Amino acid sequence: MDVIALDDPTDAQIRGWHAVLAAVHAAEPDGDPAPDPEGTARLLLGAEAGARQRLWAAAAGGRGAGGALAAVAALRLPGEPGADRPGEVDIQVRPEHRRRGLGARLLAAAAQGLREDGRSSVIAQVLAGTPAVPFLESHGFECVLTLRGMLLRLEDVPAERVARLLAEAPAGYRLARWRGAVPDEHAEALARAKHAMADFAEYEGTPWDAHRVREMAEIVAKRGDDLYTVAALSGDVIAGFTEVVVPAGCAGRAAQYDTAVLPEHRGRRLGIWVKAAMLRWLGEECPGVREIETDNSGDNAHMIAVNEELGFRLERESLEYQAAVSALPASGR
Repeated sequence: MDVIALDDPTDAQIRGWHAVLAAVHAAEPDGDPAPDPEGTARLLLGAEAGARQRLWAAAAGGRGAGGALAAVAALRLPGEPGADRPGEVDIQVRPEHRRRGLGARLLAAAAQGLREDGRSSVIAQVLAGTPAVPFLESHGFECVLTLRGMLLRLEDVPAERVARLLAEAPAGYRLARWRGAVPDEHAEALARAKHAMADFAEYEGTPWDAHRVREMAEIVAKRGDDLYTVAALSGDVIAGFTEVVVPAGCAGRAAQYDTAVLPEHRGRRLGIWVKAAMLRWLGEECPGVREIETDNSGDNAHMIAVNEELGFRLERESLEYQAAVSALPASGR
């Protein structure tokens, strides 16, 4: 089977890509909803602000044979070429086509793409206990982070619980909230607050600044979703904040993004306060949102406890792997 680059995927190739994702999900359910065709199309056709992507696929019938896709690979390249940020690779192989070297050939193609873009490292997130784990480890990837996937069903959260948490507002703080890009008066403060997050600091290596904060909001808006942010302010300082991305149409499953509290403001239950304020806001503005999903670093016992107090329950465990591009196979080997 030949590996081909999908620089401008056709409708048939998009359908084939979706079929691969659906087959993998059916064999290895992770608690997430099954992929939908429109979401797959947006993934492949939507050029994210601040990032580029490259796509490859292997057809079951070989090049030009018109066969169904057997395996696919997406490489996300945040920032400019040569940026000191890792690329992000996602390789999916239909279960019936595994152990034939397709994953390795797609990884080699992605590695070439990383080299051409001047990247020194790459990360991949996979579901624990699946064949992707030994595959990555056999190609030089090392696990750098364990993620606990948790889910909150909003109908299971009593309104009085949210009211009680909001009534327990820490003294000396006030709430601010916004949808979309951060207001100019809070941009630098939000960037500083994001440095309080340690989950990815060791291997992402890119500082947060006002530009990058706005860039993230642009990425979310580009795909048609909305970024909601609630912050706890102490004077002009953002002492803590939480972010949730609401899907287009304001219905279904939302995604928890970052939550952080500055070290000097911890121990005052700011994290659960801003999360409770977010739940009330979403209930008022987006009643169609039924669930919120989140990933927490496995060693972040405090945030896991906060989420469990709100009502989040464990759904899955994922692993973040990283490799040096220099250790990856070259195309053609």
